[in-house]
Amino acid sequence: MAELEIDPTQLEDYLVLLTEEIEASVEKEPGVLMLHAVSLKDAPEKIRILEVYANRQSYEAHIQTPHFLKYKTATTGMVRSLNLVDADPIALSAK
Repeated sequence: MAELEIDPTQLEDYLVLLTEEIEASVEKEPGVLMLHAVSLKDAPEKIRILEVYANRQSYEAHIQTPHFLKYKTATTGMVRSLNLVDADPIALSAK
């Protein structure tokens, strides 16, 4: 899980880049099982991304892809803080 705080003056641009990166990752990477991004209701500049990968190797491959590196480079000045939380899934389901 990624916990980010984005510069509010750049939030719209950040969301465009994030959406582009998530869509490319899910479409192009078989090891990316799920990427869900939300913002906190009372603080839209605070973004949470739930990331689920097939395995650790899939995550390591993901952070080396051209689309992820483009996102990372383009958003560097937009991200005020980033905290990565390593977690194990308990129950995941979707419709």
